[in-house]
Amino acid sequence: MDWQQFVMNLEALNPASVEEILIRHGAQSVTYSDAGDVPVLEPGPGETPLWNSTCITGLFDAGADMDAVLADLRASLALDQLPDHRLETLANREWEREWLRDFGPMRFGVRLWVCPTGSEPDRSDAVVVRLDPGLAFGTGTHATTAMCLEWLDSIELQGRAVLDYGCGSGVLAIAALKLGCAHAHAMDIDVQAITATRENAAQNWVQERLTVSTSPDDIEGRFDVVIANILAGPLLELAESVSDRVRPGGQLALSGILSEQAADVIAAYAPHIDFDNPEFREQDGQTWTRLTGRKRHS
Repeated sequence: MDWQQFVMNLEALNPASVEEILIRHGAQSVTYSDAGDVPVLEPGPGETPLWNSTCITGLFDAGADMDAVLADLRASLALDQLPDHRLETLANREWEREWLRDFGPMRFGVRLWVCPTGSEPDRSDAVVVRLDPGLAFGTGTHATTAMCLEWLDSIELQGRAVLDYGCGSGVLAIAALKLGCAHAHAMDIDVQAITATRENAAQNWVQERLTVSTSPDDIEGRFDVVIANILAGPLLELAESVSDRVRPGGQLALSGILSEQAADVIAAYAPHIDFDNPEFREQDGQTWTRLTGRKRHS
């Protein structure tokens, strides 16, 4: 699935009002950036640190009605014409095809490696996931996936049941199976992702212990470990559903979250989950967050 990205210079517009409109039309994430290369000095208490020239960016799925978004912005903000803006189509993970040509063994944590066919890690005790991600998300090169793989390598998985919610290429579910979990369920609403997951599972000889589905309604029961490496918007919307899939005492990992979105995600899951300290990682000028914790027994 491709994505649509809307970018607009805010000029004198109220950022909160614009953000509310974008979210109303289904924006999966909303971020701000400096349009004029001017640093923000330390703000005073209660101030919102924005640049003099600020761009707002909304990420929408391919089916979003962008004409309706533009019309609502003009009407709600009482504008005859919007400030400088652009619409872009972001092809879903096309870059993965490019880097596969130079893709080599990658290590995550102590034992876990992700390798393309024909490539071997230089360790006899390595747990190896063979991966051709196709066009689905999740290869290990992105910080969000890498942090999830490192977490899986660090926890006890022997005999446990794992749910990969929004599985993309299936790398997280497959890694969990290779690390010893008894069974994994990989769910993604993108049919292309499920195709990639099935192929990758077969390549790693774990297909007999993997269930795949394209709907949350097909997920049955609760799991010892739940991983959701998706965007902050869906994580917030699905907080109750995802939390409910974790058995009491079970572990949860949430990723795909920008650092400035972490507090909202923590608040949404806090009624059910006791969180560890967040993990942060910089990549391409953005700071990503991984949240992990355990579900309370009561």
